[in-house]
Amino acid sequence: MSPVRRCSRTACGRPAVATLTYVYADSTAVLGPLATYAEPHCYDLCAEHSERLTAPRGWEVVRLLDASAPARPSGDDLEALANAVREAARPQERAAGAGGGGARAADPMEVARRGHLRVLRSPDN
Repeated sequence: MSPVRRCSRTACGRPAVATLTYVYADSTAVLGPLATYAEPHCYDLCAEHSERLTAPRGWEVVRLLDASAPARPSGDDLEALANAVREAARPQERAAGAGGGGARAADPMEVARRGHLRVLRSPDN
């Protein structure tokens, strides 16, 4: 027996990537990530069959996201990252705008600064 679970569809030998479960009381088909163990009342589906899944008329299909899959960054994530990089690239402007003394006047533990990195005084001294 192969350790890789196969698609439950007839004549399909591709590896399973999702598990389909029916909730008859709610007329709902739930398609989620591959279950840890093969269950007798669930169906394991390959990528192609899980994408093409349709439910009977009057039924609802609920597709659960795979938490282990890497999330794609949104436009907001990329914009926030770009803004953070821009801010880190201009630390001198920030320090000058703080009122002459800069960050060192606000933080007595700071000894030196280079870019976004700070050298802090030991708490023992």
